[in-house]
Amino acid sequence: MIILGCTGSIGVSTINIVLKYNLYVDVLVAGKNIKLLNSQIKKVKPKVVVIASKEDIHKVDFDKVYAGKKAMLEAIKNSPSTLVINGLVGFVGLAPTILAISLKKHIALANKESLVVAGKFIDSSYITPIDSEHFSLSYIINRNKKINKLIITASGGSFRDIDIDNLKDVSIKEALDHPNWSMGDKITIDSATMTNKLFELLEAYWLFDIKDIDAIIERKSIIHAIVSYVDGSMVAHMSKPTMNLPIYYAIFGNTDRKISEHIDLVKLSNLSFTAIDTKRYPIWSIREKLLSNPDLGVVLNASNEVAVNMFLNNQIKFVDISKIVLHSIEKYQDISIDSLDEVYKIHQNITDDLISKKG
Repeated sequence: MIILGCTGSIGVSTINIVLKYNLYVDVLVAGKNIKLLNSQIKKVKPKVVVIASKEDIHKVDFDKVYAGKKAMLEAIKNSPSTLVINGLVGFVGLAPTILAISLKKHIALANKESLVVAGKFIDSSYITPIDSEHFSLSYIINRNKKINKLIITASGGSFRDIDIDNLKDVSIKEALDHPNWSMGDKITIDSATMTNKLFELLEAYWLFDIKDIDAIIERKSIIHAIVSYVDGSMVAHMSKPTMNLPIYYAIFGNTDRKISEHIDLVKLSNLSFTAIDTKRYPIWSIREKLLSNPDLGVVLNASNEVAVNMFLNNQIKFVDISKIVLHSIEKYQDISIDSLDEVYKIHQNITDDLISKKG
């Protein structure tokens, strides 16, 4: 097994399963959390380790340590493992997805951006989704029944209860305080703006080839997805808010083994659903535009990556994230992408343009 993003939330959950079932890990790929990486190395004993920066190599307690994107791709190419857990965050996760598929390796995909920016060019038959929403959809879709609509759920993020007028003054610390999930900084901010849910709509489109997809807020993160069928029936998938279930299924396939704690329905009170308010989440206003032209996923992702990074570095306010993204979507609204090379080029152009304006 190859684990990309081993020190992130997906990687940590994966390693917990690896240790519980005594699985073999060939390659670990990490970012900057060297302390946690060293702990993982002792436990799983990989053959190869790749980190983000050469400057940190001396900190890693391992002999075969490499750094950078090229080293990561070489490690995937040279590994005999046929399963890649892609828990990377951001555009950096695209290249390993493309490479792994070209090598006919199976991908347990948590890197949303791969499908958001390049779903048109990715063979999803090699992918098992481990986002809770897409795992849930794959779990409950009945291929023999005609589907009316797919519905995924959102927690509402860190600011679901704050007065809208106060959003302009929220701090980074407040934005990173997610009510239900323990995730990395980028995904937590994306949850607060609802960008994360736009990503997931595009993921669902490319995975299930259905454009009638929506999202609603379910505050407890117990119901992850709902399939609405033409006959008027709906099927929902419920589970505790943990990544153990989708990761286990991606590794082992179907099982009768207990993976997650069962939900006590009697104790589960006040399950409710609310619409996503575009006043609180202005970025949600482009939902239909994105689904009408999924090529805009490249624009959405590139502009959002720059904007979130600017917010986390105290260069803009929280409300400016959505403003930057919406402006970029309007500028590129008629975009049409015909190749992977164009994906990389457009991503770089948008990134460079926004960074130059920042300067």
